[in-house]
Amino acid sequence: MAAKSPEVAESPSVAAKLGWLTSYEQAEQKAKADNKLLLLDFTGSDWCGWCIKIDKEIFSKPAFKEYASKNLVLLEIDFPMRRQVPAPLKAQNNKLAAKYEIQGFPTIIVLNGQGKKVAELGYVEGGPAAFIAELEKIPKG
Repeated sequence: MAAKSPEVAESPSVAAKLGWLTSYEQAEQKAKADNKLLLLDFTGSDWCGWCIKIDKEIFSKPAFKEYASKNLVLLEIDFPMRRQVPAPLKAQNNKLAAKYEIQGFPTIIVLNGQGKKVAELGYVEGGPAAFIAELEKIPKG
């Protein structure tokens, strides 16, 4: 009998993009354990044009996925309009948006393994290569 996952937020109906976590606590622990940067994507996945554009042009591309698998832990912090988000996830997302003073979407916050903010990005023109080049400028320590 398969073990039931304790992470409710990862169920398909509310899951983030493939390879993305939705639990901050889980993502933070993984980033620390794997010594990777934690990329927080504050998005309005089903209504924000620039969010959809960054996902389509950057996050969904093989080059980004490959880079991320080696260097990043990905966390989607979604504020959709057309679908419901479970109350605990909604509360977590609102708390994170307040903590990082999110003013618009998409906003990308990058944290180091100790949970310290090391960068803030938005949409970067030029596809995965340009976005990865920006990520490469971020200090890893």
